[in-house]
Amino acid sequence: MKVLFVTAESAPFAKTGGLGDVSAALPAALAAKRVGTRVIMPLYGSISEEWRSRMHFVKYIYVPLAWRNLYCGLFELKYKNIVYYFVDNEYYFKRSELYGLFDDGERFAFFSKAVVSLLPELGWEPNVLHCNDWQTALVPLYLKNSPLRDDIKTVFTIHNIEYQGRYARTLLEDVFDLPSYYYNRGTLEFNGDLNLMKGAIEISDAVTTVSPTYAAELEFGFYARGLEGVITSHRDKVTGILNGIDMDSLDPEVDPNLIENFGAESLEGKTANKLELQKLLGLIVSPDIPLVAMVSRLVEHKGMDLVEGALDSIMDMDLQFAVVGRGDWRFEQLFKSAQRSYAGRFAASIVYNEMLAMRVYAGADIFLMPSRSEPCGLSQMIAMRYGTVPVVRETGGLKDTVKPYDPETGEGNGFTFPRINCHDMVESLGKAVRLYRDDRSTWRSLQKRGMSADFGWASSAQQYLSIYRTITGVK
Repeated sequence: MKVLFVTAESAPFAKTGGLGDVSAALPAALAAKRVGTRVIMPLYGSISEEWRSRMHFVKYIYVPLAWRNLYCGLFELKYKNIVYYFVDNEYYFKRSELYGLFDDGERFAFFSKAVVSLLPELGWEPNVLHCNDWQTALVPLYLKNSPLRDDIKTVFTIHNIEYQGRYARTLLEDVFDLPSYYYNRGTLEFNGDLNLMKGAIEISDAVTTVSPTYAAELEFGFYARGLEGVITSHRDKVTGILNGIDMDSLDPEVDPNLIENFGAESLEGKTANKLELQKLLGLIVSPDIPLVAMVSRLVEHKGMDLVEGALDSIMDMDLQFAVVGRGDWRFEQLFKSAQRSYAGRFAASIVYNEMLAMRVYAGADIFLMPSRSEPCGLSQMIAMRYGTVPVVRETGGLKDTVKPYDPETGEGNGFTFPRINCHDMVESLGKAVRLYRDDRSTWRSLQKRGMSADFGWASSAQQYLSIYRTITGVK
């Protein structure tokens, strides 16, 4: 089995979020199962010279995209036994940001067309193209229009359906270089516009989402953002597979970011990390005050409006609260104001810093994730790995990974609430705070349960391999 993983980002070369982590970890997990896995992504201007110096120039071709004939360079680098291909075109990819630019549709149409055009040039023939999110959604369509269409199968993974790649109908022929029948037959048509993600769902041989619960939720309009009918009509080829985390690098026993390493059987080191984090953030230094944390994008989608509506009630619990992240101005200002109002008890770090984030995971007692929807979520898994007990809303991957603590049986690994409202969130957070204060023995058992759980990629990689085998017939 040979799989080419097609992605807009992959750590450590370029990363803006969870897709970058998945695009590094899943190919490695597949390779460990003796799947011939390679990764292809754009050669962004932000990729450091250190990485570029290790790349090997393979060749260049010209990629036709409607009336344009575009230079396309191909570079190659082997990293952790995975071959990475980088698609070079400085006009499209030597930019200040990876996404969010006025011509993203054209940029990623070029990348998608380049992937298909480069397949005969690789000297390596994949059985499957595994595409990810809207930026690569045109790959299955371009493949259908190529002579290779019967030889290679496609898998499309929805990491977040909120970003669908919607564009005006007028771009179909001149920008995306696709015939009008893709619109007229409804493959790409969506409320009078083009919807690239819809096209990929329609055309791909298999569709996956990043957790079983999210797959089920996408049949409802609240979560699917208009594509619920498309998901439902293709439910026979939609599978939810939970993302994992890198259990080797995300290990508090060896993590170099920590002040003192610790494990499930030696939790004393976690207290040292808490005290150091309190100093770093300007909080009152005390091992006994419960420290609640969020590492998140500060947007409504992540439940920040719930925190906004309940902030005074939360702080009335006599706890400390640390927030790390960036997002909407409204929430950034809310947390900056809270830091002034609750000096010594509230810390707002309006940045995203990987080292700071890891220190928060390691030093906090409770991790709050009140997301309105969460396709998978990695933060709750990382938090548990570092002995920080999660309080989450029951949605997507949060529901699949956090099981509510039952005081009668002692089962569970965190605290959950089902409805999107402030009261339920505060009630669940209050249960966690009370348990932390009143029953440290049970609290330690929750910590150890989370730290001992297997959130690795092995099981998920096996599920992907089963899908590849089903659609290709290759064993």
